[in-house]
Amino acid sequence: MRTVDMNADLGEGFGVWRLGDDDAMLDIVTSANVACGFHAGDPALLLRACRAAAERDVRIGAQVSYRDLPGFGRRFIDATPEDLKADVIYQIGALQAIAHAAGSTVTYVKPHGALYFSIVTNNDQARAVAEAVHDVDPALPVLGLTGSAFFREAEQLGLRTVPEAFADRAYRPDGRLVDRRQRGAVLHDTDVIADRIASMVSDGRVDAVDGSTIPITVDSICVHGDSPGAVQIATAVRDRLLAERVKIAPFT
Repeated sequence: MRTVDMNADLGEGFGVWRLGDDDAMLDIVTSANVACGFHAGDPALLLRACRAAAERDVRIGAQVSYRDLPGFGRRFIDATPEDLKADVIYQIGALQAIAHAAGSTVTYVKPHGALYFSIVTNNDQARAVAEAVHDVDPALPVLGLTGSAFFREAEQLGLRTVPEAFADRAYRPDGRLVDRRQRGAVLHDTDVIADRIASMVSDGRVDAVDGSTIPITVDSICVHGDSPGAVQIATAVRDRLLAERVKIAPFT
């Protein structure tokens, strides 16, 4: 039986501002990418998110990002490798303490937003993030895109790499995601999304925006917690996978 993880970005509010329905998503996913305060998430919110995840036995991952709270981490920052490495170490450490206080632990790391996409091709930043994870704990797996510079650097350091696919995002012919600023980059039709995920997991392929079919490796499926209808999308994906006799379980 094929097994796949489902992950979502959570803890992405700040103060009185709330984004998404963390509790509902935690009833569906098996891994939670919890913000670390640099793109979203204040300490009280992150503690609540980690406690809620721990109560449901959902794995907690550190969702590290550029230091960009006003831009929600979606703007490229030309940080030096030294500064970026220190920022990532700091974020993992902060969430480790919060997860520990919540009765759980950080079991993996996933970059967020602009940092995630920068380190697909930016070798210096990819190396800085991989080194940061390795320096904190070489046993921590990392989530990312297959074929990325980040995965190459992580593997050279002996880190476990976990390839993920995005349920609600369109793909380019080169296997990268379509930029959010372009029309059609974010998908909303639950039936279409469920069909795409079934094809990704069962057949190892997905249709790109130009109509071509490209190969894809999937060990974890990401449903963005801040997308409109995120809970409905996650539910449709889970139900379709279960109907296809795919087991949903954390990768850690």
